[in-house]
Amino acid sequence: MRVALGTDEHTPLVDELQRELAGLGHDVVVVADGDPWPDVGRRVGEAVAGGEVERGVVCCWTGTGVSIAANKVSGVRAALCTDAETARGARRWNDANVLALGLRLTSPEVAREMLAAFLTTGPDPTEHETLGRLPD
Repeated sequence: MRVALGTDEHTPLVDELQRELAGLGHDVVVVADGDPWPDVGRRVGEAVAGGEVERGVVCCWTGTGVSIAANKVSGVRAALCTDAETARGARRWNDANVLALGLRLTSPEVAREMLAAFLTTGPDPTEHETLGRLPD
């Protein structure tokens, strides 16, 4: 799977995310590294919505800004997650296509767990009608 990665600050956690994604066999496309958070969210969102990649991962200090910015792109459903179960639920019930996480509090272990959950969980088919209520 091709995964877009963007961050407004390059930290050791970002290196860990890249290593983990590559180690899981994914093609990592870094679309923003050190750019302002609105640009990071927009660029990753555009890559996902435009079909250049299947999923995206965005990072900033809290994860909030990049999540907001990514969600401004039509067709993007970014979810700010703090643990694997939340990431799994974001995929299952919300068909999220961008994972947002905070650089401040996310440990490498939790980040790896979130990536695994986010990238291996599919949407629940019974949620199709509910998801259809969302505007593009």
